[in-house]
Amino acid sequence: MIEIKVPSPGESITEVQIAAWLVEDGQQVEKDQDVVEIDSDKATLPVAAETDGKIKILAQEGDIVKVGAVIATIDPDAKGTQPKAAPEKAVEPKKEVVKDKPEKPEATSASTKEVSKADVDLTVSPLARKLMEQENVSEQQLLDFFKSHRIGKKDVAFYLKEKESINQASAQAVSTSWSGSREKEVKKMTMLRKKLAQRLVSVKNETAMLTTFNEVNMTPIMELRKKYKERFKEIHGVGLGFMSFFTKAVTEAIAHFPAINLQIDGNEIVQFNYVDVGIAVSAPKGLVVPVVRNAEMMTLAEIEKEIKRLAVKARENRITIQDMEGGTFTITNGGVFGSMLSTPILNPPQSAILGMHNIVERPIAVNGKVEIHPMMFIALSYDHRLIDGRESVGFLVKVKEMLENPDRMLFGAKNPAEILLGL
Repeated sequence: MIEIKVPSPGESITEVQIAAWLVEDGQQVEKDQDVVEIDSDKATLPVAAETDGKIKILAQEGDIVKVGAVIATIDPDAKGTQPKAAPEKAVEPKKEVVKDKPEKPEATSASTKEVSKADVDLTVSPLARKLMEQENVSEQQLLDFFKSHRIGKKDVAFYLKEKESINQASAQAVSTSWSGSREKEVKKMTMLRKKLAQRLVSVKNETAMLTTFNEVNMTPIMELRKKYKERFKEIHGVGLGFMSFFTKAVTEAIAHFPAINLQIDGNEIVQFNYVDVGIAVSAPKGLVVPVVRNAEMMTLAEIEKEIKRLAVKARENRITIQDMEGGTFTITNGGVFGSMLSTPILNPPQSAILGMHNIVERPIAVNGKVEIHPMMFIALSYDHRLIDGRESVGFLVKVKEMLENPDRMLFGAKNPAEILLGL
């Protein structure tokens, strides 16, 4: 009998919460298959089976258990039930002869083994994704494979069956969203949400938080992206977004105002000679802040690749504590949700956080004339115990200058825009 014990998510963590069982009691599981997700006060972590066999669940969802506690057992000699699954998609091979086209080599990063994702979102199980990584199969390759087959009668029947069940679930959700009843539902607060609540309250109580604002004309960056985005993606294998520009602008501005990169440790002030930028990402379990290490040394392409890698891990609940530890500065983008203006809360023990917002076309004065430009409000929340008004306002103005003049991010370059983009 093989025991499944709660692993230690990190130092100082003694207990976790069973977030969700990914298998049923008595089910047949495979080695390395994720069987349960556990919530700590820092992250959600999956736990995999160590062998094939029949699983017996000993702890229920929502239970608080100690690190090292046995939450399930696997009997390798027994045969469990098969999981309930939708019927497999039957495809009829195409009779026409299709000429193979030479595949264009994709740009890959030597530092990661991440399977490339398709342009459309696919729901892939952890076990299937692990197999894809082992066999070096991408989501796009799977899509291309199925596109090369002719849809048959069984496929249409499968679609009609699944469509009906999805429509029924959707209709039920709409009809019961506001039913006029006086019922209420009580759920346990997850450990991650508890810790987040404690940290946010402590920030308000233990820091002298203040926020300063400015606005950025996004025209130069949008024109730069429009001009180079196709070539950038072709060379580097990743899209050119706004976040890399903001990350680069922050690192350059911190070089001019190093007080933004300070932290308080007891009665001492810690000065960092590097910039580890935390990027706030919305994950299924809540907001997480993975960290881009040594961002001041990275090119835009390297920043984009690292942000993409961390964002994918966060969306798939594979983010680790090591990915979120540290950080000397944080950037949060409420604009993706339509936020016009906000005051971001500090991410302790950091002393400053930059808030991005949505881009709206507004009339502004340019050289004595009224012109319409895409504008964004930016906000810097900071700890006034360490950062004075001169540093905070000067820092935000420098960020604005960098964004409105991307060439300034590399001084003295012959072709600064192309060198900045690594072209």
